[in-house]
Amino acid sequence: MKTDVVKPKDVFYNPTRLVVPLFQRPYVWSKETQWGPLWQDIVRLIEVISQHNPTATHFLGAIVIQQVPTPLGALPTWNVIDGQQRLTTLQVLLDSLHTELERRGWAQLAGQILPLIENPSDYRDDENDRYKLWPTNRDREGFTSVMSAPAPVDYSSIVKSRLGDAHEFFAEAITHWLGDDDMAERRARMLVATVMDRLEIASIRLDTNEDAQAIFETLNARGTPLSAADLIKNFVFQNLSSTPLDAEKAYLNYWTEFETPWWETQITTGRIKNPRASLFLWQWLTARTLLDFPIREVFTQFKHYVNTVAKDLSVLLPQIKAAGDRYRSIIEGAANVSGVLSRVELFSYRVGTLDSEIARPLLIWLDEPEQATVPEADRERILAILESWFVRRALVKAPSQGSNRFIIDLMQHLSTQPKDVLAHATEAYLLANHTTVGYWPGDDEVSEALTGAPAYWKYLRGRLRMVLEALEDAKRGYPDGTQLAMGPIVRGKGTIEHLMPQSWRKHWPADLTDEQEAVRDRTVQQLGNLTLVTQKLNSKINNGAWSTKRDHFLNHDDVLITKDAMNLASEKWDETAIEQRTALLINQILGIWPAPEGHVGLGGVPVTPPTSISVDVAQLVSSGWLEVGTELTTRHSTSKHAGVIASVAQDGRIFVGDVPYATPSAAAVAITGTETNGWWWWVITATGKSLQDLRTEYLASLGESDAEVIDEVGDEVIVLDRDDDSEDDAA
Repeated sequence: MKTDVVKPKDVFYNPTRLVVPLFQRPYVWSKETQWGPLWQDIVRLIEVISQHNPTATHFLGAIVIQQVPTPLGALPTWNVIDGQQRLTTLQVLLDSLHTELERRGWAQLAGQILPLIENPSDYRDDENDRYKLWPTNRDREGFTSVMSAPAPVDYSSIVKSRLGDAHEFFAEAITHWLGDDDMAERRARMLVATVMDRLEIASIRLDTNEDAQAIFETLNARGTPLSAADLIKNFVFQNLSSTPLDAEKAYLNYWTEFETPWWETQITTGRIKNPRASLFLWQWLTARTLLDFPIREVFTQFKHYVNTVAKDLSVLLPQIKAAGDRYRSIIEGAANVSGVLSRVELFSYRVGTLDSEIARPLLIWLDEPEQATVPEADRERILAILESWFVRRALVKAPSQGSNRFIIDLMQHLSTQPKDVLAHATEAYLLANHTTVGYWPGDDEVSEALTGAPAYWKYLRGRLRMVLEALEDAKRGYPDGTQLAMGPIVRGKGTIEHLMPQSWRKHWPADLTDEQEAVRDRTVQQLGNLTLVTQKLNSKINNGAWSTKRDHFLNHDDVLITKDAMNLASEKWDETAIEQRTALLINQILGIWPAPEGHVGLGGVPVTPPTSISVDVAQLVSSGWLEVGTELTTRHSTSKHAGVIASVAQDGRIFVGDVPYATPSAAAVAITGTETNGWWWWVITATGKSLQDLRTEYLASLGESDAEVIDEVGDEVIVLDRDDDSEDDAA
């Protein structure tokens, strides 16, 4: 066995053939999880090299290859034991770069890349020897199609595959980054040099007789690497200019709390878990530096910050401790389910339901010593403005990508403003933005997004519940107004209830045409048909006649938005009443989260539609969100299909017994005999969570919670028919 740290040029330059064995899984890397982060790493590496570290490199991970005996004179061949996803992605990236260089006529630069993606013709016994890497059989058609396509690549004419999508992604990213100005060729030279010589790979090469499996298992064994918080702690106390006794006192006074269970709790950001202390230090450092950098760079950025700005660690430590105390206080306060919250705690709770941590650095920044003179009323006004911005964007499903950078830009702008005008400056900054990533939706845009919309299907359950809670609290006079003695509603615990049952055909039968039934199916999901209940309803009441339901809510329920609905329709609850109540609730929402009078958002400029994303089970497995062998059962425990068991395979197929199915829906259809959305139908036995819920959480972790998901079977084919239609509402 020989281990070296090598560059892509070292791996691919010499005539060689890297073969992915047939038993390996197919290519499963994706834009959200791997392609995008890899490209950002390369761009950031070029910036670091150019600005302050000419010798910087970026580590890509490890590969394990094993030599294969070949006839004398044949291409040297290696089996890829581990790292095939990484090697395949590098080949696609290099070919995308070569194609763009050729398209622009930069032959010299293209010539530097060509030996990394093609073996010279003099070394080939057949056409397939052209390729440095030979993927597993399921990927070969897509791989050869895109890798052999002439420049510029016509992606509509090549074989549709994940590899083709990767090639197109990198091609577009490279084209955009290079630009068309006079500096484009210089940027291209930097990109070529960086990709060839500054990306590092740990290469483990095995001889023919070595045990490849043992090496593979050792490499993938779980370890306990140091966290960013651990690295920062060691750096701080090794460099603290004090006596050993003083250093120990500083450790006890300012750091020991970061090593308690609350701070060591693993928090998931994206697909990576980090201790809460590391997450805090990343967000705190973002607030201090006003720079956008990934969490994996927090230790490097911290060292740079100490060496260039905050050179006195004895002063810095108390500042970190004070910021950490405030950070914990806000998070713990926001987690209280009952009682009155402070404005910052309420902001933290509400924005937190939008799956957004991007506001956390701004909250830290507002509490830093430099902002100590900001009046309290202005602080609350800033939070109210930003809460409106966040909620309105969530309601209209504005794109979330780039919001993190936008908030940092906002902080940079506010840092240049006088402290007594920060609230006005925040409002003015948001009003002046007319880009999809930063615009503040106006009343008409919010109204249009909610009017007639199937809100119960359209929004994540936690977000929808938060909106209903806010509507109820506004009725009760919270967070401002004439507060009632009953207090604010319990947060995060209520169940979303349909006033007209989803299973209205069974419980509220009506003589309707097919078209009218379709209208009713959609209308029952509107905002006006939804309310909150604080305890589980008896199924007789839940699905009972309107008069029974109305009597119960008027006499035995304290939720004011429900009583308003009861008073709106005394005789019957139908489509007209639902639409009237939807309009009323929309007006109340606009009042809870107002925008300045006359503000029109984008003012008619078309909004980029939500991203369309295809997520398969293989992607959830490869990203660690779903384990191989996970047991699945059917959603309905009382249906005739109860007890059917399935399991998840490494390549994403669903096995029912010994029979594999390519998708969850194919497996569901095979059992039910009718068109069924398998993502909704299959639930994880251990947790009761559907594959659809898991996929939603995965997309939210990537900042793609608003994306339009492409399914093999549409959600509209599902007819819900439950005896108690509230049981699935509590998310």
